Amino acid sequence: MMPANKLLAWTTATWIGVVGVPVLLWAVLAAELPQQEAEMLERILEERAPVLLLVGGLLLIACASLVRWLFVRYVTALQAIAEQTRIIRSANSGLRLSPQRTRELAELASAIDGLADAYDGLRRDSDSRAGAVRARLEEERNRLAALMSELSQGVVVCNAEGTILLFNEQARALFAAAGSSAQHPPLGLGRSLFALIDRGQVAHALQQIQRSLARGERLPMARFVVALTGGRLVKSQLAPYLDSEERIAGMVLALEDVTALLAREAQRRSLLQTFAARIRAPAANMRAAAENLAAYPEIEGERRAQFIQIVAAESRALSTIINDALREHADALKAAMTLEDMRAEDLLEFARLRVESELGVAVEVEAAAGEIWLRADSYALVQAMLHLATRLREDHGVGLLVLRAQSAKEFAEIDLEWSGAIVSTESLPLWESEPMESGAERSPLTVRDVLEQHGGEIWYQRAGVAGARTGSFRFLLPLGTPGAAVPRARNPAPSRPEYYDFDLFRSDAAAGALNEARLASLSYTVFDTETTGLEPSAGDEIISIGAVRVVNGRLLRGDIFEQLVNPLRPLNPESARVHGIDSAALQGQPSIGEVLPAFHRFCADTVLVAHNAAFDMRFFDLKRASTGVHFEQTVLDTLLLSAVAQPSLQDHRLEAIAERLGVSVVGRHTALGDALLTGEVFLRLLPLLAERGVVTLGQAIAASRDTYYARLQY
Repeated sequence: MMPANKLLAWTTATWIGVVGVPVLLWAVLAAELPQQEAEMLERILEERAPVLLLVGGLLLIACASLVRWLFVRYVTALQAIAEQTRIIRSANSGLRLSPQRTRELAELASAIDGLADAYDGLRRDSDSRAGAVRARLEEERNRLAALMSELSQGVVVCNAEGTILLFNEQARALFAAAGSSAQHPPLGLGRSLFALIDRGQVAHALQQIQRSLARGERLPMARFVVALTGGRLVKSQLAPYLDSEERIAGMVLALEDVTALLAREAQRRSLLQTFAARIRAPAANMRAAAENLAAYPEIEGERRAQFIQIVAAESRALSTIINDALREHADALKAAMTLEDMRAEDLLEFARLRVESELGVAVEVEAAAGEIWLRADSYALVQAMLHLATRLREDHGVGLLVLRAQSAKEFAEIDLEWSGAIVSTESLPLWESEPMESGAERSPLTVRDVLEQHGGEIWYQRAGVAGARTGSFRFLLPLGTPGAAVPRARNPAPSRPEYYDFDLFRSDAAAGALNEARLASLSYTVFDTETTGLEPSAGDEIISIGAVRVVNGRLLRGDIFEQLVNPLRPLNPESARVHGIDSAALQGQPSIGEVLPAFHRFCADTVLVAHNAAFDMRFFDLKRASTGVHFEQTVLDTLLLSAVAQPSLQDHRLEAIAERLGVSVVGRHTALGDALLTGEVFLRLLPLLAERGVVTLGQAIAASRDTYYARLQY
């Protein structure tokens, strides 16, 4: 029964009890009096009826006041004590009961707090005993994670249904490079492998393994190449793991990107085929001429000269063919170079290590003024520096080099300096155009090839120019983009107001069998948004979306979504003070038309969870027409779930719920920070909901709907 209905029932019962006693006495007296006296009493009551009604009304007010006073001091207080006790038992053992107004309830609260202290002590003792076991398990887990991170291949572990249970960073990077289309969500725990790799290829590989197992093979393995989005090719090695009944319980996939390898292999085969076709005729002519010379040693001079000319001409043609093939091979290598953003100091350190270890030349690295980033292929650039250092040592006996980096507008200047040797101006053009070599290592690429790939230049400076010593080679290279973003300032502010939307629960009918699933068994995407203001229908826009996944009752802090959004409109200064995001931070960020489809892919096949969810969903719904993105997932709201789990408590702001449940409030008013906080609150609400019989998704939706309308009655 609702508190208001219960209060009305108790008030009515009390009033009836108070008024009923005089009425009952009057009835008894009227029954025993003579008729004349009874009629006289009845006339007296009729004459005093207004006074009696007034007295009855006053008694009703008095009864209502008394019952309300008792309710507040005892009934409501007892309900609050019961709910706080459940929180202590199920969610936050460190919580202690609020001070009570009456001595009796204060004694009860003190007794419960004493039990809570004892329970908390037992829990800490149990946790300390289990800590050693967890530490050993954590150590083993860290060892496994370290071993997986050291692998050059990507590793993905799935169950028999293709649900991802484990993966390493190499696998994440591999699919992230190919996961930009709407059909390919990112790699993550609890997601389906078949959203990333074609189901038919995996099924065929499993059939091969089944046949191998049937033949009695102990360690069967299947290999196949799968095409990912963007034309990337991945070599996959699939090995099963078996249950106690020798059935396939899951699979382990080792993945390697072979796109470039296969492209080079195809080019190599093409080169060999072309090479073989082009040398066939010269080789045949040379052989025929040589055989004639060997078979007829007495052949006359003119005829002999013709055969010798044939051998010489075909030899020159063959040499030309070989040189052309080498140039084509060098072009293929040059095209395959990849550029990545890196620190200039790292490049210089790599070069120092290579020069000192391979040439025995001492190298000094001068620290740059400030952090300089390059867009570079570090291996190719170090090869170029190593080649020039080799020439300086072998041709001029240089035994000491100095490496220095400095920025110059949109470029970085990398200097390779030396002392004690004068190098002619003709040396650099010669050295930069010849194939690079160092010791036994040879490359068909030249220094000029490397610079062209980078869009850079090199020149020779003599002493007295730009601070050079005896001389220096200066590389001019484009600057790169720093890898770490500067954190933005955030200001604390109160929560956004509660927002209601009657359409929030209308999609639950489409969930079907999902409504029967237990809350603890589902996968969730807990999300939050930051916006330009609090009025979505008045033109306010989303400026940030943050989300985290919850799988098997675990908050996966490594499986997150965080993206700023350019609202294409001015920011509200008041909202900027709340979330700390200014216009400068949003310049160059993608629009909602790009971000919303990416977020939709991230939360595919999960239940959405948010605090005050109707507010965020309203923004999404208003963008449906322009983006074509429709969120059909079931939505749970921690604001309403808290009211279901704790109906006698009035404050259901996110900060208040977190404080009651013992969740630390960190990173408020950032989309990802609020999503992480909401996720922790949601997980701690689940056992409290279970105590009230709310264990399935359908029950949570129904309870939220009832609470939703109940809240609107006040």
